[in-house]
Amino acid sequence: MEEMEEMEEPDRIPDTPLLDRPRQLRGYRLNKMAMGLGDPANRAAFRTDEPAYLDRYGLTEEEKAAVLARDWREMVRLGGNLFFILKISAVDPIRITEIGAHQAGMDHESFLRDRLGKKE
Repeated sequence: MEEMEEMEEPDRIPDTPLLDRPRQLRGYRLNKMAMGLGDPANRAAFRTDEPAYLDRYGLTEEEKAAVLARDWREMVRLGGNLFFILKISAVDPIRITEIGAHQAGMDHESFLRDRLGKKE
């Protein structure tokens, strides 16, 4: 059997957190909470009392603040997997391009124009 080559360290993209094992472990509660929103009963509970719903999953104060503020970039920094935390946007409808703009630190109109080539 051939020896496995050692993998090179991936290049870092500025302001982009790498979703490595430590970050995945840190984001477990946040991702579990977001995945729970796939259940209609959980979506109703989230809409009714967001802080109480977040407490059910044992989120830290920092994680709760990020969710309540819909701070997508912070949720990712805290270990949130974007595919999971996007479930929050289904409960509280927001366009994916608005989330992209937030992640890029841009206003929505500039994001559409500069990143997607759309005219205002």
